Amino acid sequence: MQIPALLKLKLLPAFSVDFADPGIQRVLKQLLPAVFAVSVTQINLLVDTLIASFLAAGSVSWLYYSDRLVEFPLGLFGVAVATVILPGLAKSYSQDNPEAFSAAIDWGMRLVLFIALPASTGLFMLAEPMLSTLFEYREFDAQGVHQAGLSLKAYSLGLLGFILVRVLVPGFSAREDMKTPARYGVYTMLANLFFNGLLVFPLAHAGLALATSLGAFVNAGLLLWKLRKDQIYRPGSGWSVLLLRLTLATLTMAVVLYFGVDAGDWQHWQAQQRVLHLLAWIFAGMLVYLAVLLVSGFKIRHLAI
Repeated sequence: MQIPALLKLKLLPAFSVDFADPGIQRVLKQLLPAVFAVSVTQINLLVDTLIASFLAAGSVSWLYYSDRLVEFPLGLFGVAVATVILPGLAKSYSQDNPEAFSAAIDWGMRLVLFIALPASTGLFMLAEPMLSTLFEYREFDAQGVHQAGLSLKAYSLGLLGFILVRVLVPGFSAREDMKTPARYGVYTMLANLFFNGLLVFPLAHAGLALATSLGAFVNAGLLLWKLRKDQIYRPGSGWSVLLLRLTLATLTMAVVLYFGVDAGDWQHWQAQQRVLHLLAWIFAGMLVYLAVLLVSGFKIRHLAI
């Protein structure tokens, strides 16, 4: 009788970790601050959910649905840019090349603005159509779409800050400095609590979302200020022209969507109609944004120094 192939496999030797090893100890010391630094936004969202449980019925759900839509571009673009930029930063630091290190951060920030500005605008202007298309069925009614739309708009205002944090933190982790982002993360949590107390009463659950967005900009601002203060990051040339072009394209896109999209019509359409109209307006917004950039003289090379 033949022995089954699975039984012929040899067991791998037992895996063991020597926690007394200096290299392992250094990794462990960096691990906790690193996890905390990149998780500040999620912690703030958890605090928002806790506070929302004391507000009107449905507040937790409205925050949850709006957060899901913001997490999509954040996870897709923020994580992607951070993943791409980190190896270059680590290589530049190991080779003692501060110019290349600064250039990598500069490229990452330009790419973030190029992506995050239209994404944030699209989420804001198409908040209720998106929620209606994805969730307005059965128990999730028009009132739920409106309320979730308020918090989605508030979260969308902070999308740029959320993604910037993901890109700026590697500027510290590549130099094995995770204490600074962790410390700023604590400041951000305190700022978020302050903004929560300031905004929750006049704006309810939308105030909690707006507080988290403001906290993200506090975090990104502190990280950027530290990199500039220590002369680790030095902005490249062409920033003023790039910002002017991106702002013009973003505002044009916002105007087109504002006057073109009527959120009230979506409630009377079937699911297929909603999907087709949503895709059409997303495509139209992207087309307008890119067209204005091209007319203004924008080139892909402008994202680099």
